[in-house]
Amino acid sequence: MHAFDVLGDPVRRRILELLAAGERPAGAVSETVRAEFGISQPAVSQHLKVLRESGFATVRADGTRRLYAVDAAPLREVDAWLEQFRGFWSQRLDALATELARGKRQRDRDEEHP
Repeated sequence: MHAFDVLGDPVRRRILELLAAGERPAGAVSETVRAEFGISQPAVSQHLKVLRESGFATVRADGTRRLYAVDAAPLREVDAWLEQFRGFWSQRLDALATELARGKRQRDRDEEHP
């Protein structure tokens, strides 16, 4: 499964957000996701399986619990792919910063000389 297919699902994105805060038991992930999305525990388990099999999450046993964590490697690959587009964002953000500064200077002048 392609990285963007995995990340295109809002449930899987939310699970990754939860795991970004640190390792979490499957039960805690399931509880949060079920409450937010209204899906069943087996559905959450399926999303965890997709994340695990696609390399976005790891799992380890701790007694009877299964602890999930983010695996950053696929996210680095996505980041590397997005790098080619950052120039578009940077140019626009630089232009926005210039316009904001210009507007602030104008407001400051207007306040000094009403």
